[in-house]
Amino acid sequence: MSNTIKLVVAVAVPLAVGGISGFATSRGVAEWYPTLVKPAFTPPSWLFGPVWTLLYIAMGVAAFLVWRRGLATEGVAIALTAFVVQLALNGLWSILFFGMRSPGVAFVEIVLLWVSIVVTVALFWRLSTAAGALLLPYLAWVSFAAVLNGSIWALNR
Repeated sequence: MSNTIKLVVAVAVPLAVGGISGFATSRGVAEWYPTLVKPAFTPPSWLFGPVWTLLYIAMGVAAFLVWRRGLATEGVAIALTAFVVQLALNGLWSILFFGMRSPGVAFVEIVLLWVSIVVTVALFWRLSTAAGALLLPYLAWVSFAAVLNGSIWALNR
């Protein structure tokens, strides 16, 4: 498979996960989320779409940088498996928080997501410093999202 195809696939997969989870949770975002008490540091709603789009693209480029080393290269398959696990947890969070309207369960899950991102960053970093670095904004955003999620859960018990 050519590197161009690998890049397209690597970027398309996270964007697809974001699109699917966004579609699956759109009703909760429109109907339920506005009714919640939120902390003062909650970003405006319009910010989430552009931020997540950029993060998904960066995630895809990071995965490509690892994948292009070849699946037979030591550590690549494990790193990409960790990437897929964290991506699945990423999609699941939206379903738990917005779809099931369960901030408490979503908070537990986002902690697991955060740990899986840390593992993925470490594994990617060993194979490509650039790939690991590309995931740092994602880790920072999920760290912020975890604090926001926990705060919303506490404010709406």
